Amino acid sequence: MEHFVHLNGTVVAGTEAAVPVMDRGFLFADAVYEGMGVLDGQLVDFLHHMERLERSLRELSIEVTQTADDWWCLLMELVERNEIDAGFAYLHITRGVGVERDYVYPEGLTPTVFAFVERHGAPGPSDAVAGIALATAPDLRWARRDIKTPNLLGQVLAKQHAAEQGCDEALMVTADGLVTECGSSSFFIVRDGALITRPLSHDILGGITRRAVIAVADRLDLAAEQRVVSLDEARAADEAFATAASTFVQPVVSIDGDPVGAGVPGPVALAVREEYLCTVRAGFYTPAEPCSSDD
Repeated sequence: MEHFVHLNGTVVAGTEAAVPVMDRGFLFADAVYEGMGVLDGQLVDFLHHMERLERSLRELSIEVTQTADDWWCLLMELVERNEIDAGFAYLHITRGVGVERDYVYPEGLTPTVFAFVERHGAPGPSDAVAGIALATAPDLRWARRDIKTPNLLGQVLAKQHAAEQGCDEALMVTADGLVTECGSSSFFIVRDGALITRPLSHDILGGITRRAVIAVADRLDLAAEQRVVSLDEARAADEAFATAASTFVQPVVSIDGDPVGAGVPGPVALAVREEYLCTVRAGFYTPAEPCSSDD
């Protein structure tokens, strides 16, 4: 089956899409992006992803004319054209194409807009969840991790290290032994029935699934505390789990080969996962006006 992508207003076969080499996203990672889950053929937590996208664009002074409904129409066309029931939708916006390679960007560039979707398996029942293993890695990223840019080399190195250790994901740790987040997901521990995760700041990305899980905790009458956690505290937790748009809620069963809690998916993580999936399925976004035929 042909895989379709969106590039600058046109849906084309993925093998035909090409971006000029002088695009600032290619040269400098001068760009932002959003990734969101697809579940039951719909976009998960769409409006919250759009809020974060708008913030990232604003922080980098990249101006676009598209509205949230424009982005919804663009992404849903790809979901439908590629016949995706469960998977991942990716939207990437660069500052645009310059005449020459120059750190100082000129005014008036037209942003490059690229999007694609991927097919993943639908989430199965909680009693079939195996859990994931984490490997620790030093957090080497730049100081504005709260802006969602494709400047991801620190995460690449961390996740590659984890893969080489036979693990599923990296747990990034500062030089003074404090946990920030996972390579491409937010990190929670469970202690005495309460959820604990690092507070929002420039040190971490404000995960959309993280945000939804904190709301889920309230509905489940679970305390949710936002504070810094040390690696030692993470290792000693009753449970742990990671959250991300593409993987939802994943129980963590080990860190560097040592079991977390009982070394199996814990009851709190599994309850949070079930409630999260039920919640997002009840709240899929639909624009007030239908998409125009030329979107």
